[in-house]
Amino acid sequence: MNELHYALSNLTSWMQPEYVSKNLATKLDDCFVRREPLGVVLIIGPWNYPMQLLILPMIGAIAAGNCVVIKPSEVSAATDNLITELMPKYLSKDCYAVVRGGPKETQALLKNRFDHIFYTGSQAVARVVLQAAAVHLTPVTLELGGKCPCLIYGRVNATAAAHRLVWAKFFNAGQSCVAPDYVLCSKATRDALVPALRQVLEDFYGSDIQKSPDMSRIVTPKHWTRLMGLLNRTKGKVVVGGEHDEKDRYIAPTVVVDVAEDDALMEEEIFGPILPILTIESLEESIKLTKRKEKPLAFYVFSDESSVVKKVLENSSSGGFCSNDGIVHMALPGLPFGGVGNSGFGHYHGHWGFEAFSHRRAVMLRGWALEKLNALRYPPYSDEKLSWLRWTTSPKSFTCQVLFEKFLPF
Repeated sequence: MNELHYALSNLTSWMQPEYVSKNLATKLDDCFVRREPLGVVLIIGPWNYPMQLLILPMIGAIAAGNCVVIKPSEVSAATDNLITELMPKYLSKDCYAVVRGGPKETQALLKNRFDHIFYTGSQAVARVVLQAAAVHLTPVTLELGGKCPCLIYGRVNATAAAHRLVWAKFFNAGQSCVAPDYVLCSKATRDALVPALRQVLEDFYGSDIQKSPDMSRIVTPKHWTRLMGLLNRTKGKVVVGGEHDEKDRYIAPTVVVDVAEDDALMEEEIFGPILPILTIESLEESIKLTKRKEKPLAFYVFSDESSVVKKVLENSSSGGFCSNDGIVHMALPGLPFGGVGNSGFGHYHGHWGFEAFSHRRAVMLRGWALEKLNALRYPPYSDEKLSWLRWTTSPKSFTCQVLFEKFLPF
């Protein structure tokens, strides 16, 4: 709703022509950038936030004037059913359509020509989307994920850090593309953090977390089995949680320490309620470790020392960056949300979503004046003409009144 109201409040200003600076050769012309719809766009949504991550990009696409085909995730079947039922009741069937189905139907859908494809999900499926888009030279926005690190160094309030880390990591049972995937900290910080995490988990979810109405479940048995496979293969030590129930698709919020860089938990994005903690004494070494991995969708640093935050910011690359909290940066419409490298490309949210689904058309409107000036580019050519032409097309010529007066009489 916030995204929708933000778009409604700002759409008039977003649609205005964007006038650009000019030189002497274009002084009498209207030169601006005009936003136009791309045409028909395809939005393929994920299962972890099946409403938000489908409707948010759709708001940007509609704001930019496009027709939209949406493909909800078949994994989140209840939301798939709801969107299919409700959308035709509120939006024109001529402009907005829902396509349902699994991988086979999605591959068939991708054979059609669209003017833009917006995909949120895994790197593996993203490659399939890119290959299909390449056939028609269709531009693509990819919102993917990755292993988002959380560096905790310097002076830190362990209790406050635990509150924010527990919320960001275990919200939606860790099934968030921007959830902290692993923690890097010193041994002293780890020893203070672990008991704080244990206490905060009890404060949030009670002594029997499985019975808490606020703790999510793993989306499918297949995903539950994958997560348990990672947990069973780790050589680290489980110090918090570890309980599980296959029938209930439940995995308790779990903290694992003594995790090595080559551990099973560090091989892929966890995407579940398992938090490995790697003990590295040096901030510099922690930064080097993150650089050895693919660029993540988000990068978090917890520290009361601004020098630590600045150093990490200047020596890292990620889709987004947030200090002393997690996930919340993506809730601000004014900030672009998107990845870099393996975590995706393209941005949306707020004005960025409008831009993602708009063609920026370069427009120059000119009349018949200054034909004497135009003669500089007509044959026959000479060094003198070239010299004057360089001046008139230079940014400096915009303020050069002498040149303007020379060519104004025509």
